[in-house]
Amino acid sequence: MVADSDSNIAWHRVQLKKNRAELKALETARFTMGEIATSKRNGQTQKTIAELKRKIAQSERTIADHDKRTRRPLGTDLQSLSNGSWSHWDSYTQQQRKSGQRSSGRG
Repeated sequence: MVADSDSNIAWHRVQLKKNRAELKALETARFTMGEIATSKRNGQTQKTIAELKRKIAQSERTIADHDKRTRRPLGTDLQSLSNGSWSHWDSYTQQQRKSGQRSSGRG
């Protein structure tokens, strides 16, 4: 992963990773060990899971907003353009070029 120049975004990325791991551990433990439906712990676990999901969503939104503002479109960066094949840059296939056929959509 690329290092972030914005420390707030870097913090959100770390929190996102941490919260996802914690949520996974909680849900795995909940289904592996099971819970009694009337236990007090069940209510606390549900609150913790809901809070983690809220934090994850908040971090994802913050990171997505930052990425939309700062990242270049992936299909138009120099690396993507230089790796592409430019021999077929128009809409005609190789067979249409050889036979001289053109689509009837042109006027």
